[in-house]
Amino acid sequence: MTILTHSPAETQAFAETLGRQMKKGTCIAFAGSMGAGKTTFTRGLAKGMGLPDEVSSPTFALVNEYHGEGAISMYHFDMYRVTSPEALETTGFWDYPLEDAVFVIEWAENIADAIPADAVRITITRIDDDTRSITVEGGNFSC
Repeated sequence: MTILTHSPAETQAFAETLGRQMKKGTCIAFAGSMGAGKTTFTRGLAKGMGLPDEVSSPTFALVNEYHGEGAISMYHFDMYRVTSPEALETTGFWDYPLEDAVFVIEWAENIADAIPADAVRITITRIDDDTRSITVEGGNFSC
């Protein structure tokens, strides 16, 4: 499915709808240029999942963890600086339990071989300052 959003609020609202449908073991692999709206989308996912924390970009941390009472945990990875399988080993990526959480991976193309085959692939394309084209492939979501 592909939709157009016309503001960060619309992007978050769409993501929130998907977030309410998240299941343990879901891996979301993002593609999109710098500033396309991957973290904005993740904010909406977290809200839809019932996670109380403020989502921020994990660019310098590599991973941010979000947990909530009675909610599925979310691990938000940024693989922008990961350029090889060896570099992935040093991030602790393999130590996180996908079966008990939702993984959200920005710059997933940098670790393509580590992404599960059944990952939900979300591509965000910046059309202009406010407009985004968002394509969701995989998963079984109703919107």
